[in-house]
Amino acid sequence: MTTDRPVYAPPAGHRRLRLTVAWDGTPYAGWQSQPDTVTVQDTLHAAFERLTPGAFRAVAAGRTDAGVHAEAMPVHVDVPADFRVPAPKLARALNAHLPPSVAVLDAADAPPGFHARFSCTQRRYVYRVLAAPQRHPLWHGRALHVPQRLDAAAMNASAAHLTGTHDFAAFATREERDTMRELHALHVVPGSLIWEIHVHGESFLRHMVRGLVGTLLLVGQGRVGPDGVRAILRSGDRAQAGANVPAHGLYFAGAEYAGSGKTGAASTT
Repeated sequence: MTTDRPVYAPPAGHRRLRLTVAWDGTPYAGWQSQPDTVTVQDTLHAAFERLTPGAFRAVAAGRTDAGVHAEAMPVHVDVPADFRVPAPKLARALNAHLPPSVAVLDAADAPPGFHARFSCTQRRYVYRVLAAPQRHPLWHGRALHVPQRLDAAAMNASAAHLTGTHDFAAFATREERDTMRELHALHVVPGSLIWEIHVHGESFLRHMVRGLVGTLLLVGQGRVGPDGVRAILRSGDRAQAGANVPAHGLYFAGAEYAGSGKTGAASTT
């Protein structure tokens, strides 16, 4: 993990705000602004424009894909130095201009040198699985329905082989970057109805989290064993790992920053 990080500052004549934002990813094509589609970044920017025309587009800790939810996404926004909405009142002011699918949970002046993306030392995701014989309407679009019985002990035993620093090419989709990553934590928390798969790391490859979850589900169903997971990891071959699970079960759960604590939401199970 990098310890000596650059110090970031807003442009001259501006000050930086730090927000925590949550959203239902169903109606959005992800966080990042894109032409001719609805994104969370553009939706939040439109709310800021109702308050001040001088705000820059928000920068988030992670750029979630289409359909992925966020429970507690750290965001920074640079606004004119004379922006008049007090930070304690900003969340309510923005929420008045946001749709029900997006909410600002809190807002404050950012600490000196803060950058929502580049200052982040850990990102936390949780994937939720409805582990039940029948589907449940209240979890539609919120968790992947898996009617087969799952073996949590086998899943956690396999997960232990994936934590640490490895080449995760076998779990990434169309990745052109260096595929070495450090996985801080990967564990399965079974529940009476909803199971959670927690994935923590500083950074992830494209669809890496969804590929890891898809592979652990194969383990839970008895289709792949711990030795098989080690072989998949060593192979670097995406075709050998489990399929990417659907986006609707994935949540950005929080982040950590050196010297400034963490953001996140409590578990639901």
